[in-house]
Amino acid sequence: MRKACVHEKVVYASVAIYFVLPELAIGWVPMDDLIISGFRVDWRRLGASYVNRIPALRSLDELEFGSPVVFLTGENGSGKSTLLEAIAVVCGFSAEGGSRNYRFSTYDDCSDLADALVLYRKRAIPPSSFFLRAESFFTMATQARDYDRGRSAMSALHEMSHGEGFLEIMLSRNAPGLYLMDEPESALSAGRQLALLAHMHRLAEQGAQFIVATHSPILLGLPGAQILQFDDDGVRPCDYEDTDAHRITASFINHRGVLLRHLFADEGR
Repeated sequence: MRKACVHEKVVYASVAIYFVLPELAIGWVPMDDLIISGFRVDWRRLGASYVNRIPALRSLDELEFGSPVVFLTGENGSGKSTLLEAIAVVCGFSAEGGSRNYRFSTYDDCSDLADALVLYRKRAIPPSSFFLRAESFFTMATQARDYDRGRSAMSALHEMSHGEGFLEIMLSRNAPGLYLMDEPESALSAGRQLALLAHMHRLAEQGAQFIVATHSPILLGLPGAQILQFDDDGVRPCDYEDTDAHRITASFINHRGVLLRHLFADEGR
């Protein structure tokens, strides 16, 4: 029954997305009503932390968010997840994910960036808020089973595939909250990324705020979202078409033969 339910939502989103994308940004919460409007970093609190050696993060002294949906994108190791984790910890989430009621830790390797981060919080964080990260999903799903005690589908995440469980967590969120997601596409097919995209839009219309670290050209394509590119030159706003995720994916789709010949030729040298 659960699989059929999720499948129907995916099919609906995959079809409907073609008709609603041009209008998606209309009706989002006004910028004055954001839960978190930005942050500053007090670098004096970090000392000799490894965070100082991440160029994109070290370039940040202050940042203001320009949309209810903010995407952090860039190469592996550019600091996206480190920043997202720090925001989550300052907001009262476990570094391993869950709602703010989840209190568990399997390994304490959280960066100390949270110690230096000062959030510009405009209103209280709603109880529906959630921090979802791919790398600790199994542990978080176990905690969800223990906390939920059979009251909802959250108790049965281990009975679903990784992608089904990941999507179920977000589709079960139907109230405006603060949603932090670290590479949600890692568990999701292209169709289910579309379902997540449509659900993010619906929640943003209700007043939700999203901060998402992602490499997905599908998620990054949400109109009206602010995209922040992380690289060795710092952190800067970026148009969708200029993101690495879009450029490389478009190049592969449109010029696959040429690209593969170059890649394989380079390997043979």
